[in-house]
Amino acid sequence: MSKFIKQMIRRCKDAYEAPRFWWSIAFILVCVIILKSCALIKKQNPPPLLPVVVSLSHKMDVPVYINALGLVIPETSVTVKTQINGQLIQVFFKEGQTVKKGDLIALIDPRPYQAQLLEYQGQLMRDLALLDNARLDLNRYQKLWKQNSVAKQVLDTQVALVKQDEGIVQIDRGLIQVTKLNLIYCNITSPTDGQIGIQLVNPGNFVQTSDTTGIAVVNLLNPIDVIFSIPEDSIPAVLEQTNQGKTLKAEAYDRTQQTLLATGNLLTVDNQIDPTTGMVKLKAVYDNQNRFLFPNQFVNVKLLVNLLHDVITVPTAAIQHTTQSTYVYVINPDNTAHKKEIMTGITKNNDTVVQQGLIAGEQVVIEGADKLVDNAKVTITHG
Repeated sequence: MSKFIKQMIRRCKDAYEAPRFWWSIAFILVCVIILKSCALIKKQNPPPLLPVVVSLSHKMDVPVYINALGLVIPETSVTVKTQINGQLIQVFFKEGQTVKKGDLIALIDPRPYQAQLLEYQGQLMRDLALLDNARLDLNRYQKLWKQNSVAKQVLDTQVALVKQDEGIVQIDRGLIQVTKLNLIYCNITSPTDGQIGIQLVNPGNFVQTSDTTGIAVVNLLNPIDVIFSIPEDSIPAVLEQTNQGKTLKAEAYDRTQQTLLATGNLLTVDNQIDPTTGMVKLKAVYDNQNRFLFPNQFVNVKLLVNLLHDVITVPTAAIQHTTQSTYVYVINPDNTAHKKEIMTGITKNNDTVVQQGLIAGEQVVIEGADKLVDNAKVTITHG
């Protein structure tokens, strides 16, 4: 009986397991068919190509600049002031005109000094007469003293009187020279070449040597200087060139840094660093023939300190960054994008120097890189 039961159980088990086996085989076949169908569909409908804009890497010379904010100052700036006290009776310049050194600018009333000169000349004539008379008396006393006809004290007194009169004559002559000089100072002349500014005092006013405003300001605008400051860390790059006797070019731009106003040369470097700012002052000189630079004008200075020869550059837009690396996407001949890590240098305008990782002539992606992955298929548009 037990044997019969075992046979029945075995037959039931076989009956149960046979369909399960065939169902498993059928499932595997269906999966294989689905996978092959997907592969065929993918082959027939490839993923769309990613559009990118590319540009070529170039080999070129790149200038290295130090940028700074500068202040334009005239090479010579003189406030024309009076050297005597008197009434200003006339001016001989037009505001804004160019003047030469020695040109007559203004006139102070000379009549008080002319009258004073006559007075001092009269005093000199009187004192010369007194001196002549004292010398004649001295000669008489000297002869009488030799004859013992006059006391030695009288002779000594006359010698002192002659010296006193000589001193008075010398004073008179000095006063005459001072008055003549004041008469010269009545004619106020330009102390330098340059452009004269706005008239600060009108004729009719009484001007004095203690006045601080002066009559006008004369500025020498050609040539003209620019004072600017750079960080102390940039000084070695400047001194490396100047110590070799090289003249560094300094370009002056407007506030927007778009318009070149003038090109000049570095004149000097200050002998100390400002401890409060860590900056060093430099001075550049400009020819300024076109008068684009004006005193007290702020300009942006670009100081050329070096020229990198035959370096690789790419558009700055092509450079991508992560926390670990800097890279660009390079397009291979089969129109696939390849990620290349690079080492960058300075940036000039819209280009960046690539120190390592690229060669000249490679196509780099400048637009569309945000959607790319390594080995992605692309369609190319040249920038």
